[in-house]
Amino acid sequence: MAYEKIAAFHSAAEFQDFLKRENYEIPILTEMPSELKLAEKVMHRGKVIGNRWSILPMEGWDCLPDGSPSELTRRRWLNFAKSGAKLLYGTEACAVMHSGKSNTRQLTMNEKSYDKIAALLAEMRQVHAEKFGTADDLVIGLQLTHSGRFAHPNDDHKLESRTAYAHPLLDKKFHSDASCIVSDGEARDIIEHYHKAAKMALRAGFDFVDVKQAHGYLGHEFLSAVDRPGDYGGSFENRTRFFREIVEGIKSEAPGLEISMRLSLADFFPFIKNEAGQGVAMQWEGFYPYAFGGDGTGAGWNLDEPVRFVKMAQDICGLDMVCATIGSPYYNVHIQRPAYFAVADGYPPPVHPLRNVEKHLKIVAEFKKRCPDVLIVGSGYTCLQDYLPNVGEAVLRQGGADFIGIGRMVLSYPELCDDVLQKRPIDHCRICRTIGDCTNAPRHGLVSGCYPLDDFYKKHPHAPMLKAAKAAQAKAALKK
Repeated sequence: MAYEKIAAFHSAAEFQDFLKRENYEIPILTEMPSELKLAEKVMHRGKVIGNRWSILPMEGWDCLPDGSPSELTRRRWLNFAKSGAKLLYGTEACAVMHSGKSNTRQLTMNEKSYDKIAALLAEMRQVHAEKFGTADDLVIGLQLTHSGRFAHPNDDHKLESRTAYAHPLLDKKFHSDASCIVSDGEARDIIEHYHKAAKMALRAGFDFVDVKQAHGYLGHEFLSAVDRPGDYGGSFENRTRFFREIVEGIKSEAPGLEISMRLSLADFFPFIKNEAGQGVAMQWEGFYPYAFGGDGTGAGWNLDEPVRFVKMAQDICGLDMVCATIGSPYYNVHIQRPAYFAVADGYPPPVHPLRNVEKHLKIVAEFKKRCPDVLIVGSGYTCLQDYLPNVGEAVLRQGGADFIGIGRMVLSYPELCDDVLQKRPIDHCRICRTIGDCTNAPRHGLVSGCYPLDDFYKKHPHAPMLKAAKAAQAKAALKK
């Protein structure tokens, strides 16, 4: 189905009319005010964060085999530093151990990669200070993660899943079985690797670590392990034990390191592509218990447990910042990452992508109301394209979030943040149109980047390879 493209609207007022006409609950300002909420400073734990723009953690599929950042990683991170955003939330998804790598080229914190990661972090601060006069109001974190069900540590085309429990739908979708389930002993070993990685992150100079609890990765999957026996499943206390033992160890072994989390506030049914090429929810009868933050229908949400989880984290580690997201890019990508175009292993959006932008905003706003003392980084904004700043400013003014996080957009247009803050005209030719090649390339074993709009990646050797892979995939689809 063809949906109205953002580029078809010639002004924020025209886009606002469309939102009203179609009954979208997406706030928007038709004119940006002279005093921007986006430009406001935020005091956090005695340190000033210079504005309310945030860069979300991503994976570039471009690190060295030992987990060290490559020149491509360096280029991306320095673009983050030059973007004008003052909160670089998580910087990159960093594996805490080899078995937890989502791909063979994922950033990994270990003794071999430490020096290069620390050096690049120092260079980011230097580059930011050179452009903006100071880095004293720049806050940089590192996301620590284990990819769990989606681990490909040795071969990008060979899934080596480590799962929290036997999930009746995801096991079917990703061909997992009981042999993939981590034992309690293995869980404790993984927890120890989080502690080691956090200690190195503190030594490297990161302001905080983000203990990822999102997108179906291992930490997030434990939160819905209602059927798992033993210490790490069943009750709420047991399902949160994996996270608790991680952060309690970090507090003990890396004192002074701040702890945050990227959290999927709600999850939903996994989707698959049917024979007609459409995205449909996997079939399930009755109450669906495997969606943390879900309401049992597989389609709605109930934030009682996520709120309880965050309040628990406040008590045990002083957590006061959450990067909010929903769903997973692996099994309901149209919800987690709203886009107009299907990615290589995905499906066309089954509803207008703005409906899932709306879902992001509504869930995060509800969560913020229930946890008013927690700073919230919102996400899901890139699909708004030219009007991302207008919506972001409106969300901040309504109290729906504390920071506006951007991911895909910063790959095509890293200077967007500074252009908005300095009231320069938006460069519409660099706006991300959600074509998805930053995901399509990794799905074909290539490095991530904005191939359509970034001249660097247009000329990269992987560009013609990506073009050929997409053409072959399209040709194969026509034969079905």
